[in-house]
Amino acid sequence: MIQRLEQAGKAFEDALLVVILGGMILLAAAQIVLRNFFDIGFIWSDELLRLLVLWLAVAGAVAASRKDRHISIAVLDRFLSPGINQVIRIVLDLFTASVCGLIAWHSLKFVMGSYEYDDRLLGDIPAWILQSVMPAGFALIAWRYLLFAIRGLSGKQRAEPAS
Repeated sequence: MIQRLEQAGKAFEDALLVVILGGMILLAAAQIVLRNFFDIGFIWSDELLRLLVLWLAVAGAVAASRKDRHISIAVLDRFLSPGINQVIRIVLDLFTASVCGLIAWHSLKFVMGSYEYDDRLLGDIPAWILQSVMPAGFALIAWRYLLFAIRGLSGKQRAEPAS
């Protein structure tokens, strides 16, 4: 059951990335063609593209956290023993979870501020709806790294990140 949920989550994340990136490319290309050849364009396209960049960045970070594929600099890994590397990895996972949890908390406060002030984007869409990707994404990343740390503490090995 858990494996099916993980597979469904992975498929959803991948599909979301494809849809967002494809939509961005199509919208940007249409805007270029409309402006250059017809002297018209969509008023809302620049704002939507900025929002889609935000969504793409957060969705990409969530997908990268799936198997710990974030950028890392492995300087001491080859010189330290596997036991010390495991301890360092657990500490780094807990630190990452803490930082992402902090970002999720503050981005939630930001979104709540948008809700309270009734901010609007893309004409008349409540901003908090479109901005909610930030606390949700960072909370998910924090959760994943907390699970990595718990797995490390329990002695379970996780798959090595892809190079």
